[in-house]
Amino acid sequence: MATAAEQLARNMNFGTFAKAKELQNRILFTLFILVLYRLGTFIPLPGLDAEAFSQFFQTQQGGMFGSINMFSGGAIERMSIFALNVMPYITASIIIQMMTSSVPSLEKLKKEGEAGRKQINQYTRYLTLGFAIVQSFGIAVSLSGFAFDDIPRWFFIMTAVTTFTGGTMFLMWMGEQITARGVGNGISLIIFAGIIAEMPRALFNLFSGSREQGVNVVFVVGVAALVIALTVFIVFIERSQRRVLIQYPKRQQAANQAAQGQSSFMPLKLNTSGVIPPIFAIAILMLPMTLVGFSGGNTADPNAVANSTGIMAWVATNFSPGSWTYIISYGVLVAFFCFFYTSIMFNPEETADNLRKYGGFVPGIRPGKNTAAYFDYVLTRLTTIGAIYLVFVCLMPEVLRRYAPGIPFYIGGTSLLIVVSVTMDTVTQIQSHLIAHQYEGLIKKSRLGGKRKK
Repeated sequence: MATAAEQLARNMNFGTFAKAKELQNRILFTLFILVLYRLGTFIPLPGLDAEAFSQFFQTQQGGMFGSINMFSGGAIERMSIFALNVMPYITASIIIQMMTSSVPSLEKLKKEGEAGRKQINQYTRYLTLGFAIVQSFGIAVSLSGFAFDDIPRWFFIMTAVTTFTGGTMFLMWMGEQITARGVGNGISLIIFAGIIAEMPRALFNLFSGSREQGVNVVFVVGVAALVIALTVFIVFIERSQRRVLIQYPKRQQAANQAAQGQSSFMPLKLNTSGVIPPIFAIAILMLPMTLVGFSGGNTADPNAVANSTGIMAWVATNFSPGSWTYIISYGVLVAFFCFFYTSIMFNPEETADNLRKYGGFVPGIRPGKNTAAYFDYVLTRLTTIGAIYLVFVCLMPEVLRRYAPGIPFYIGGTSLLIVVSVTMDTVTQIQSHLIAHQYEGLIKKSRLGGKRKK
């Protein structure tokens, strides 16, 4: 049976949206921030020889750099001020969330509500700054060979570190502004905007490459059909949930009156972690490959890999997209972060305690530890299915890339998952604002009606 909120959402139309002025302002503000982000991806790094770097990038785009460039909206290819994108922030978030589960002081902050959450966010910002400086310095040293001859090396490195770090911190601020003053999901929307901006070119390369390389047209149409089927599959899984029945007992209201018992559902999504696991996995996998690429190891050229030595040669050989080592590592990281992030988002013991405080219980399950064990059992089964789903969606294009390296399969998989999931979350956020606006209108009407009766 549909809930009251779902029934109200079904009755919404463009007239309701036209009256929601606050929502319109939020959407316009979000679009304004995303336009600023796209403009920033076209501002080049000062002092860099763009033509020389473009030639270098052409040899790297078949590997990890092509995928990273897709997520950054082309900022890597143009080596713009937003080349680092939000990856330092994502890496910092991974570490802070891991520490929140293991460090008592951070775990205590997490339980302090809004004040604790603000303090944890502040720690994440500090760590983001540290990662941005370190990564900017490494990239700046490697890029110094592409600087103009008349620019001192130390000055170029200092300028690049300042520019990249400032670009990352500015992107983090823009994401927070979208979350607070826009439609929400700020960081995810920034990644979403980068992928959407590069998808038309990826699709063009797919069809033009099939014509130039003599790829069978039927095969290309099959890839397009696979992308459509994958989109439908992602939507179906993301909307799937297990509803756990929660029963509330009767309560005495007056001397001879007793309220009837109420029942509700606790929705547990099949994929509780959303798009966080693949984003976290990419943030970790890109670190060694970025180091290899900018230190001179050409992951797309076997001769360059053969000439490199030691650890860099092993990393370049075994962690290039399409290699089995990369595929297995990617799958393991996605599955790990799926379970890890779900454990952070949903605590069975805390949920069971809250139910017991308010008198709620699961029919047939004793309150307390038994309820917590039941939630843990259900959530483990759901997370296992969700992890298998995420691994399948993310790894399928990588396996196809291995057997058809000329086709840009990065238009599917992780990028498609992020686009579909973020779109659904954004629509849900907009719908929530519209429902709140309708409720406010109903409350105002009821108050005015009450005054007229008097």
